[in-house]
Amino acid sequence: MDDQQRLMHSQAMASVVPQPGAYDAMQQPGVGDPDQRKQEIGDVLQQIMTITDQSLDEAQARSVDRKHTLNCHRMKPALFSVLCEIKEKTVLSIRNTQEEEPPDPQLMRLDNMLIAEGVAGPEKGGGSSAAASATAAASGGQPESAIEHSDYRAKLAQIRQIYHTELEKYEQACNEFTTHVVNLLREQSRTRPIAPKEIERMVAIIRKKFSAIEMQLKQSTCEAVMILRSRFLDARRKRRNFSKQSSEVLNEYFYSHLSNPYPSEEAKEELARKCGISVSQVSNWFGNKRIRYKKNIGKAQEEANLYAAKAASAASAQQLVQAVSDPSSPGSGYGLPSQGMGGQQGGMYMSLNGDNYQGGDNSVSALRHVIAQTGGYNSDGTPSSVGMYDPPMQNQ
Repeated sequence: MDDQQRLMHSQAMASVVPQPGAYDAMQQPGVGDPDQRKQEIGDVLQQIMTITDQSLDEAQARSVDRKHTLNCHRMKPALFSVLCEIKEKTVLSIRNTQEEEPPDPQLMRLDNMLIAEGVAGPEKGGGSSAAASATAAASGGQPESAIEHSDYRAKLAQIRQIYHTELEKYEQACNEFTTHVVNLLREQSRTRPIAPKEIERMVAIIRKKFSAIEMQLKQSTCEAVMILRSRFLDARRKRRNFSKQSSEVLNEYFYSHLSNPYPSEEAKEELARKCGISVSQVSNWFGNKRIRYKKNIGKAQEEANLYAAKAASAASAQQLVQAVSDPSSPGSGYGLPSQGMGGQQGGMYMSLNGDNYQGGDNSVSALRHVIAQTGGYNSDGTPSSVGMYDPPMQNQ
């Protein structure tokens, strides 16, 4: 019993006595020294501050060396286990990645529109048939619709090319960035615990950020297509102004038949042939013209007088040319008109209102109108004694 007590006492004393070299280790500077620890922290901060001044190659070279040193360190498993314990204690809230979020309805609408317009989809130029039918329906089969259709297809192909080029750049940038993040997380998973679900969640977050760029690209493309459609294919904008020659032909017929401005089918076909437009466009023009004439009767009357004066000038010029070429003809302008012709002077002005217009008397009435304006007749229709030149042969 005494021997056992002595043995236990000797073991306790041995544990109290410091081991060889332990006193020297306790006396080493830096162990528990606050100044030494401050210096080490200062060195670490200095290294962190110099990171921004390093080049990418230098940083990568140092990073490779330090990663290799860390992976080969004997305390790395202990560090990893400590980080796992810390992560389990913090209990990071990880959303369930199995529950996929529904697709964005606005993005779906943009995709459907781009496919319908032939911009998106595997077949390039898929909207050419739709463009052809829309152009034909809007233009009424005019020859110029072929030119407009070719212009529309060319601009649509240009929009499609730009869209696919930008979309390819977007997908490439998104894939490169996502791949870089995945590789970085996998490399860090060797040092700190990172679950595969966390990597998938990070990839989903990145793609969601990039989807805003994709939506902006598709929105801009849809706006460009809508502007193109409104310029070329919108039937409401398809009402184009006729050429000046066509408008003159239609106006001349309208004011010459002002008492009954309803052309027959044969007249419509003839006018359509002269103006190079369709019969339906002629009908629409006369319908709109009658409405505008009734609404603005004063302005329309001035326009009617203008066209009547123009027709009279043309007819008088033709009569004068005939008189010069054949002075002995009965229709020569060198003889004075009879008194009976003066009573027909008002017929010209009546025809301007559409009350009494005869197309066959255009030349005679027009000539009389011009002679009256130059002084050949008085206001009551009687010949004037001055203003007209009488050849000496007829005064003898």
